[in-house]
Amino acid sequence: MKVSYYPGCSLHATAKEYDQSVRAVSRALGIELKEIEDWSCCGASSAHMTNFKLSVALPARNLVAAEKDGPDVMMVPCAACFNRFKSAQYHLQRDESLRIETENVIGEKYGGTIEVRNPVDVIFNEIGLDTLNEKVTRELSGLKPVSYYGCLLLRPPEICEFDNYENPYMMDKIMESLGAESRPWSYKTDCCGGSLTLGKTEIVVHLVGKLMRMAEEAGANCLVTACPICMANLDMRASEGTRLPAFYFTELIALAMGLPGPDKWFKMHNVDPRPLLGSLGLI
Repeated sequence: MKVSYYPGCSLHATAKEYDQSVRAVSRALGIELKEIEDWSCCGASSAHMTNFKLSVALPARNLVAAEKDGPDVMMVPCAACFNRFKSAQYHLQRDESLRIETENVIGEKYGGTIEVRNPVDVIFNEIGLDTLNEKVTRELSGLKPVSYYGCLLLRPPEICEFDNYENPYMMDKIMESLGAESRPWSYKTDCCGGSLTLGKTEIVVHLVGKLMRMAEEAGANCLVTACPICMANLDMRASEGTRLPAFYFTELIALAMGLPGPDKWFKMHNVDPRPLLGSLGLI
């Protein structure tokens, strides 16, 4: 399977381990990534709060670049970027005057031919759990993650069209196919505070603290996510009381498949997951 690849800004900076693990897992699963040439910031997460037309034009520029560049499926790992692309497409498809104005701003025609998808969806629906399970060389026995989807992959549901927006399950099933015990909990889609982490830190600390306590109450020993913003908050803003390690879901896929890289990525985490993994005999 060949897809256009939009890493976005976070995956080149604070979420390098997400980018590296997505690339490693994609190679192992036969997903060929063609990074979009001359991609630029999609505006997440501030553009839509300051200027609606800018919030459409920034993703549109990248969508047009993807239309020129190759595959009509664009894989977007970052949940915030995914949300911005889906939102731009939604409005461009329904508002002709906005589409024309946007085309004038970016100096290109928008064809609307690109299908925006997240790696969780691609791996679950295109690669499949059976194929994924066949690639596992080290079952993640003893690992008890709760899957944390957050807000941006799922809402608004009519725009994102991703999984069951009330009770998403794809990431849970992926974890189970790796041999982990995915723990059920009621906070899969609660907000972590998102980009308030710098301006309203006390709010984020409160929200993340609640998530950590509820994860522990659900019997989890870690959290797994597909969002760089969620990961940053889970990994940095937990209070001293409960600090469970958090993973990108692709890091755990790579670990279960015996791919090189996980130990290097885990060193980038603020809450070191290696003591947990070592105690379970997984590293």
